[in-house]
Amino acid sequence: MTAPVFSTQGCRLNLYETEAMQRLAAGAGLGRAVVVNSCAVTAEAVRKARQDIRRLAREHPGAPVIVTGCAAQTAAADFAAMPEVAHVIGNAEKMAPATWAALAAGGAPRVAVGDILAERRAAAPVIDGFGRHRAHVEVQNGCDHRCTFCIIPYGRGNSRSVPAAQVAEQVARLTDAGLAEVVLTGVDLTGWGADLEGAPRLGDLVRHILRAVPGLPRLRLSSIDPVEADPVLMEAIATEPRLMPHLHLSLQAGDDLILKRMKRRHLRADALGFCERARALRPGIVLGADLIAGFPTETEAMFANTLALVEDCGLTFLHVFPFSPRPGTPAARMPPVAPEAVRERAARLRAAGAAALSRHLAAEVGQVRHILTEGPRTGRTEGFAEVALSADHPAGRIVALRITGQDGRRLLA
Repeated sequence: MTAPVFSTQGCRLNLYETEAMQRLAAGAGLGRAVVVNSCAVTAEAVRKARQDIRRLAREHPGAPVIVTGCAAQTAAADFAAMPEVAHVIGNAEKMAPATWAALAAGGAPRVAVGDILAERRAAAPVIDGFGRHRAHVEVQNGCDHRCTFCIIPYGRGNSRSVPAAQVAEQVARLTDAGLAEVVLTGVDLTGWGADLEGAPRLGDLVRHILRAVPGLPRLRLSSIDPVEADPVLMEAIATEPRLMPHLHLSLQAGDDLILKRMKRRHLRADALGFCERARALRPGIVLGADLIAGFPTETEAMFANTLALVEDCGLTFLHVFPFSPRPGTPAARMPPVAPEAVRERAARLRAAGAAALSRHLAAEVGQVRHILTEGPRTGRTEGFAEVALSADHPAGRIVALRITGQDGRRLLA
């Protein structure tokens, strides 16, 4: 029996869920099939999902194509109308063993997409991790906020949290299996706990994991919203050496009027203050950010405020998104920026990010870093910089090496 082929788009949470689906499909005995785990964060992501579906259908003739993920959840009828698609599966349904049993048995409905906003529990199946070096653990799903540009809450539902004891149990299992690093991930990670008894915060979860799993070498956070960073989390950043000194921030823009039109919950001064405070608490911490170029009504002066964030906040790793209107969102009805200006501003942001990364890498030369090996000659530092190694090392080991150089994209050791 030929195993299904999986294609993953978008965020780390999708990567985690693809790993879980692979195990669910294997457990159900699903044979030859193509599974596309789609993303809906931008119109370009949806276009790419359609492109991948057509390409994979050509490459695997006769194999049923199963589409799931956020694009499938938010536009089920559109994907069901594609002649290449055999089944459309919702984001909640894709985590259910019964879904995969029905697909394997040939009795699954063509479209199985429920009301994601009615979901009250976060599905967090235990998996063994990615390779032998790092695992992502889903601790939260969905989002209670309604940014004007974002369709993701309608693909993921409202915020749901995995209880701390369940998370710690999974982290312990991964640590016992030899994984050296665990990454906590979610749609709105700093929203973790609001729906649990006592409304704990993300800092409480971090403290619980580190106490409950003393053998875990490294704990890392995925993207966080700095306005939601709680005092216990900030204390952990300052005092817990096993919590890695790298944060990726959901900033989106650096102009106050644009932030208000995005319906973000912070202003430019809040972003600057958080970055300054994080560096004071953890000198050497590495900060990255999501930034959107060309949001509707953005003038050149407003964009300049976003561009200046790269230097003013000392950002290193940028995820730059040219604004892409999503039908059904308030931002799609706002006066747009000319497409050529959107592209040009995104290019300037990426160039600023590349220059900032180069400066960061240059400052690392001569330092001794503890590198988690991802392959015989690749790895990541505590600050998540990629490293090319001069000699072979077993994957999944943490090795202390001196940084000898950099090539503008990665370190050499």
